Amino acid sequence: MKDYHINIFYSDEDAGYIADIPDLQACSAFGKTPQEALAQVEIAKKAWLASARAHRKPIPKPRYRPAIYQTPS
Repeated sequence: MKDYHINIFYSDEDAGYIADIPDLQACSAFGKTPQEALAQVEIAKKAWLASARAHRKPIPKPRYRPAIYQTPS
């Protein structure tokens, strides 16, 4: 089974790292390091999925994949 794609990026405004899961609306987390943001978004993902199941909401399949661009050599 594929897992959900996670974006991690630095936010100047928040002075830390944000991790988000594009396939799960509003599922994101903050950390002072990329590793902390990743750990926190994994916790958020579990909570998001548990809430969706509890409320009988649809759970999207993992679909998002970023485009990877390469410049010609």
